[in-house]
Amino acid sequence: MPHLTRTEAARFLTENGYPISPATMAKQAVAGTGCPYRIWNGRAIYETPDLLQWAEARLSPLLHSTAERTVAGKR
Repeated sequence: MPHLTRTEAARFLTENGYPISPATMAKQAVAGTGCPYRIWNGRAIYETPDLLQWAEARLSPLLHSTAERTVAGKR
C-alpha cells in the first residue's frame, strides 16, 4: 500500500472528486479534523484507503432539494 505525502494526498483526493489543497489538509491536521495520518521521518504520510474513507465520511446524505441542505447540516 503506497504512502503519500500531504501534497500527493491532496492531489489524490482532488483527482478522485474531493478537491482539497495541501494547506487545508495541514490546517485540519492541526485542528484534529483531518484525515488520519502517520509520521515518517518528520513528515505526515497518508494511505489511500484512509483518504477515501475520510472523504466519503464527510459527504452529506443524498439530497433532492437545496432546502434539504440545512437538515443535512450544511449551509
